[in-house]
Amino acid sequence: MGLLSLEHSKVAYRADFALYGTAVAGLAAYLWLATPAPQRLAVAGWVLAGLAGWTAIEYAMHRFVLHGMPPFSAWHALHHARPTARIGAPTLLSGSLIVGMVFLPLWILESLSLACAFTLGVLAGYLAYAVTHHAVHHGRYGGHWLLRRKRWHAQHHQAGHRRCYGVTSSFWDRVFGTDGRALLGTSP
Repeated sequence: MGLLSLEHSKVAYRADFALYGTAVAGLAAYLWLATPAPQRLAVAGWVLAGLAGWTAIEYAMHRFVLHGMPPFSAWHALHHARPTARIGAPTLLSGSLIVGMVFLPLWILESLSLACAFTLGVLAGYLAYAVTHHAVHHGRYGGHWLLRRKRWHAQHHQAGHRRCYGVTSSFWDRVFGTDGRALLGTSP
């Protein structure tokens, strides 16, 4: 269970939440302090755009990469075989992908402010995903929303992996018809 291991130690598993939580808080504080008051609304809009963008990234990664591209699909199959094990993307990998595919291109093509704001939204979305996925598999309690997410994700684990790819949201599953209704022969 090293730095790049798919199965995390208890410490590495918890560190993922702490590191991403710290990154979200730090980036939010930086943007608040560095952004002039008249520009804060625009920055908030880019944060929300990043958060919305995360939902699309989550869906696409889960459906097309984790269920469609070797070796990622083989690695993800381990999670399906052992859903309560601490199996997931190493923090170094997920962090590098977010920096390399979101932050750096936006900084190069646009501005540091826009890159930070959009990346904050993506990071917040990723953290929400990680917390939700943990709660779905390990949480014993939760309100109505979490109970719906647990049921939704259970369908994914029991459906031959062909539906319900969204963990934090069912929006893209509904858009692309992978919410199970078409597969079950029911109307949307």
